[in-house]
Amino acid sequence: MALDNLIDGRAIAEQIHGETAQRVAALKARGIQPGLMFVRVGEDPASKVYVGMKEKTSARLGIHSQTTVLPETTTENELLALIEQLNADNNVHGILVQAPLPKHISETKIYSTVLPQKDVDGFHPVNVGKLMLGDTSGFLPCTPAGVHELLIRSNVSISGAEVVILGRGNIVGKPMAAILIQKHKNANATVTVCHSQSRHIAEHCRRADIIVAALGSAEFVKADMVKPGAVVMDVGVNRIADPTAKSGSRLVGDVDFANVQPIAGKITPNPGGVGPMTIALLMQNTVRAAELATK
Repeated sequence: MALDNLIDGRAIAEQIHGETAQRVAALKARGIQPGLMFVRVGEDPASKVYVGMKEKTSARLGIHSQTTVLPETTTENELLALIEQLNADNNVHGILVQAPLPKHISETKIYSTVLPQKDVDGFHPVNVGKLMLGDTSGFLPCTPAGVHELLIRSNVSISGAEVVILGRGNIVGKPMAAILIQKHKNANATVTVCHSQSRHIAEHCRRADIIVAALGSAEFVKADMVKPGAVVMDVGVNRIADPTAKSGSRLVGDVDFANVQPIAGKITPNPGGVGPMTIALLMQNTVRAAELATK
């Protein structure tokens, strides 16, 4: 298999950003600026990096963004009160509460309090329910929606394809399955979801036309698990020890990339594959929220 089979998530994300910027310009011509509010609780290093990246992208696309940082000791009621204020603010079209939250705060309760029409993360039960029902009026979670866009824009045939999703989490695995199984254009796949209790995972993977790896297990998908020509989407982010790296560690995905790439028909690198798409879909959701709120 040729080694020119990379799916360039950065390049495809830039395509989407260009489309989003045009929609922002159309809104601004009507005197409307999309507004996205970030809420971060505590000083988790990864959360600070992720929110910072989202802020920079917002500014580049002309979306007004602002971040409220609350101390780790913030109570659940205090956070709920802030969300209610943002819900009531007509200049705020999207609200993103960055995970993880402190253990004393219920993520489920927080995400359920954000208005569904401002839930640009796609985590509210109303939006989750719409996804399950095939109702396209809701917001899709950004990472699985980003994987779907990568498949579509890379001309991967999804209809009728055997798809194996590794991982059953609420953020990627479950919504990914729901997106791909719908009776919609660019869906209609036959989907198998594997998880920690699944038997014969390698056998499931070997019959897959498309593998979406979202287990959170470093380099779990080995070359002997992949059918020649299969499409491999690597969602995982894992830090492993590496004495040769300046920091003593490095980030890898859920796929043994070096050994799987020569076998795959198409494959996402990690980093530079799925990650940029998550932000691109967040920006797209925010602009759509502004469009719907100002019809």
